[in-house]
Amino acid sequence: MENELKTEEWLVGKSLQELKRVAEEVGLKSFAGRQMADWIYKKRVAEVDEMTNLSLEARRRLREGGIVAGRIDPCEVQVSVDGTKKYLFQTRRGGYIEAVYIPDGDRATLCVSSQAGCRMGCRFCMTGRQGFGHHLTAGEIVNQVLAIPEAERLTNIVFMGMGEPMDNIEEVLRAVEILTAEWGLGWSPTRITVSTVGVIPAMERLLRETKVHLAVSLHDPFREERRELMPVENRYGIEQVVEALRKQDFAHQRRLSFEYIVFKGVNDSKRHVEGLVRLLKGLACRINLIRFHAIPESPLRGVSPEEMKRMNGALNAAGILTTTRGSRGEDILAACGLLSTLAQEEGSK
Repeated sequence: MENELKTEEWLVGKSLQELKRVAEEVGLKSFAGRQMADWIYKKRVAEVDEMTNLSLEARRRLREGGIVAGRIDPCEVQVSVDGTKKYLFQTRRGGYIEAVYIPDGDRATLCVSSQAGCRMGCRFCMTGRQGFGHHLTAGEIVNQVLAIPEAERLTNIVFMGMGEPMDNIEEVLRAVEILTAEWGLGWSPTRITVSTVGVIPAMERLLRETKVHLAVSLHDPFREERRELMPVENRYGIEQVVEALRKQDFAHQRRLSFEYIVFKGVNDSKRHVEGLVRLLKGLACRINLIRFHAIPESPLRGVSPEEMKRMNGALNAAGILTTTRGSRGEDILAACGLLSTLAQEEGSK
């Protein structure tokens, strides 16, 4: 399967202009590119032969040219006691990624991956511990949305799965275009949130070229302490990140949030609350507090629900809108920081 995935040319992941070029290459008028976009992104077909308004000859030429729809179904699913589902996908280069479906009343969120593994090395993240495999293509990112059985129920997409989206900015931007374009999935950008540890140039480009929400992994307001948790602090300091964000416009529908995993005795003190208030003062944003999910051989520990409530209250009282994110899918290792395909990667060697 690995070699097959490498040699095929996927239609999923192509822009409208690219699909028009494919149409012309097999002897069709360029408007057939829009028909293919409709079949792939709206009807979610898995095979070229399902595109019934293309001639039999055109479909034959596509097949003989090694061109496939490119929708690849997940190879495994795990279901949590809370209804969360974790899907495993094989990548075109033979690696693996995970995507997490999170139902919550009228909302249904899909947490997608942008890389196989990650090279940011955050101390509290299983994906970071796994190391970097490779970037995903736009097609592999969008395929996570198209290929799950719950695709039609989705209300939100978050780029908070495996990988650092800003480290794969070109393909992430291509994926966002497909998700939001009228010829693609036609989603409002306000239904999409992209996360980052604070890779400033790519972050600024995302904000310039899209209207999606942004979530910044903060986790500690003090540089020396944050460096111990997140090596990216050596390159892009959190104060630099916040200063860059102050130059952006978050006054309208776009939302800026900061993710803050709370670690017992590390970043949960009154001093840290005061540091966050100083750091974010005057910035239109919110903080999402997240319970730490323990990972093997890590000295980090989470705090009690009472301590989470205390920190939440202190930040809100200081004027920073703060929420505490519910933990979902922990029993299937689908919660924040727990995604890893290391076992599958080692098993495929």
